[in-house]
Amino acid sequence: AVAVAGCLFLDGRIQTCLVVAPKSVLPVWEREFRTFAAFPYQVKVLEGSVAEREQQLVGPWTEGALRVAVVNYEATWRMEEALARFVKGGLIIADESHRIKTPRAQQSKAMGRLGQVAAYRLMLTGTPVTQNPLDLWSQYRFLDPSIFGRSFYAFRNRYAIMGGYNNYQVVGYRNLDELVEKAHRIAFRITRAECLDLPPEIVQHVPVSLGRKGSTVYWEIEEAAIARLSSDATVSATNILTELLRLQQVAGGWVTTDDGRTVQVGTEKLDALMDLLEDLLSHQARKVIVFCRFVPEIWAILAACEKAGIAAEGLYGETKDRGELVRRFQEEAEPRVMVIQIQTGGLGITLHRADTAIFYSTGWSLADYEQAKARIQRVGQTAEKVQYFHLLARGTV
Repeated sequence: AVAVAGCLFLDGRIQTCLVVAPKSVLPVWEREFRTFAAFPYQVKVLEGSVAEREQQLVGPWTEGALRVAVVNYEATWRMEEALARFVKGGLIIADESHRIKTPRAQQSKAMGRLGQVAAYRLMLTGTPVTQNPLDLWSQYRFLDPSIFGRSFYAFRNRYAIMGGYNNYQVVGYRNLDELVEKAHRIAFRITRAECLDLPPEIVQHVPVSLGRKGSTVYWEIEEAAIARLSSDATVSATNILTELLRLQQVAGGWVTTDDGRTVQVGTEKLDALMDLLEDLLSHQARKVIVFCRFVPEIWAILAACEKAGIAAEGLYGETKDRGELVRRFQEEAEPRVMVIQIQTGGLGITLHRADTAIFYSTGWSLADYEQAKARIQRVGQTAEKVQYFHLLARGTV
């Protein structure tokens, strides 16, 4: 993508480049331009309020250099007019483009409109289809609406079989060979196996038995969708999705009560993690990634690491200066452990300094899981093997 931007700039075809990416990936682009751009450029990662970001777009900019603005997806529809003025006639890059797969989402609609303002469009993703083939339509609306048309319903009627209640549910798919052929008219796909000489992957499951308190709370929620932790603390699940969420929280040792408090109900997974880390970190040069779904799990792991004298840091929604944190993990001796919220740090960043990842908990998204695994299994990984450990509470969801 950096090379494409450079060629277009040196050929005099663009003066501006807008990169739209998940928030956790924004610092990566500044570093990648610094590493690979053999042409004059200036990168601005847009930060602050909407007004402050719009002011950064206006300038000042370095004369005679490609002007590159990097912004997160959530900001696109909030500052769409300013972004459209900036990228008009330029190049727009959608990094991790599956973030705009939902047709009705504000950021998807905004990206579709911004794409039509830019002279050139480029999409990057390792997972263009994360749920079903219909994911492609919104991404191609941004890239080239002529391929799949401007009507999602016409697209759906062509490639999906409708049924169920009032004929509103997708019950199957059709014409998929045609869909793939159309998509690849303007797409280039290469697998990791084709382009990288990566070490073998070893996946191991670590079974964990919940203690009496955790098992009781788990059973009560599973049986009656409600658990009483004390006289004033109750956990209830009003629907199946909330119930699944609560059950997974309990498996990790923590649960959120009805009044918003976070209560610890067990340490079994945490104890198993610390035992595993003790073994893994006996290898002096090794670094380890721990992926979690819930922030209380991250806080508990960081506290346990501090108590054990293990240099660890967290990467989650509230983390500031993520780029510097990633740099230190990659280039310096410490931290040796990075504890990452899977939804926040599972995209776009390179952490191949670690050869081991532990999944303390995961979400329900296969795409998030595969992306998280790819943080360590990527270009530059020199270990003889890459290890993935899954902490699994016996008899639980």
